[in-house]
Amino acid sequence: MLRPNKERVNSLIAGIAEFGKTASGNTRLAYSAEDNAAIQWLLKQVEDLGLQISEDTVGNVFLRRPGYDSAAKPIAMGSHLDTVAHGGAYDGIVGVISALETMYMLRNEQLKHTLETIIFRAEESTRFGFATIGSKLMTGSGTPQQFSSAAKQNDKTFEECLRENGYDPTRYKEAIKKQDCYKCFLEVHIEQGKVLDETGDAIGIVQNIAAPTRFKLIIEGLADHSGATPMGFRKDALVAGAKLILAIEQAAVLEATQGTVATVGVVDIEPSSINVIPGQVVLWVDVRGVDETSIALVLSEIAKSCQQVENADNMKIQREMLTQDHPVPLNDEITKLLLEICHKQGIKARVMNSGAGHDAMHMAKLVPTGMIFIPCRKGISHNPAEYVSIEEIITGIEVLAEAIYRLAK
Repeated sequence: MLRPNKERVNSLIAGIAEFGKTASGNTRLAYSAEDNAAIQWLLKQVEDLGLQISEDTVGNVFLRRPGYDSAAKPIAMGSHLDTVAHGGAYDGIVGVISALETMYMLRNEQLKHTLETIIFRAEESTRFGFATIGSKLMTGSGTPQQFSSAAKQNDKTFEECLRENGYDPTRYKEAIKKQDCYKCFLEVHIEQGKVLDETGDAIGIVQNIAAPTRFKLIIEGLADHSGATPMGFRKDALVAGAKLILAIEQAAVLEATQGTVATVGVVDIEPSSINVIPGQVVLWVDVRGVDETSIALVLSEIAKSCQQVENADNMKIQREMLTQDHPVPLNDEITKLLLEICHKQGIKARVMNSGAGHDAMHMAKLVPTGMIFIPCRKGISHNPAEYVSIEEIITGIEVLAEAIYRLAK
């Protein structure tokens, strides 16, 4: 097996980061011109691999290198290229480039199993309000109509973006993969947390992936004149929202030992004018963890707080569920294999959970799945300061390539 080519890896990562690059980070939103251009540029760069390239009916991209046994199930790897707004240069990109570099490293090997790199579309929730859309559609976990329900103001819906990019939303079922369609799936990703950076471990082997429950809390007060309305006569939706934000934080703090977290990431205020009491506030809430009982307790506490604020502030509060996924355990045998490879190569590694959701969590519903984390400096991600050294990336690639070789030969 060939060694990873540090210069090529560095060049590909840097090249992709140029698409959507601004003074305030990388903004390469799903299905945007920048996202599309990054994919096409990358496909051009790896033409020398001679891969079979295809896409499904929702735009997920597949790069295939056939094995010598056409009856053997393919082995898949991959991640995503889209980013959050003002994000970093490594989230998702590292996984795609690691998979392609593995194909370079194994290009001269006679492998029984076909290898396939997948570029999943719309992994980030920034544009459409739903995360991991490409892998969800591949695994039959949602519809384009559903993923269009949380479209942001002044932007297109998911269905509109599909049509704009030449895909027919009514054909989404053709993208669904069959159960056990691959022998297995592996994903390399930056940790997006501080564990590896603080422990000094070079590799994290993911055992469980936390699942997000996302919903909107729509608080209906009464818009009124900010100067002419006495304090005792107000129905200020933003004040009620502030109480709920603190209550949501406290609900998660009580379950912190179980690793459950809660975030209010977006607050929409109407009419959003300095001289008008807010009449409606929408809180976009994200609750996630690996323990379903703990998640349920947090959700229960939030529901109680909503009832209390409704009664105390004379408000109407409605909850609109966006997505409710379940924590996902990854494959024990692949976890053991990755740990064995790290030990054999003298790489310091630990088995851990992932607090962030990934495409791997949906692939795990179909096929045995494993995930490799590499550290990012200070755990910073979804931020222009996101950074991973090339040496750390190469270590992740070496572990991935050895695992793929053992599984595919």
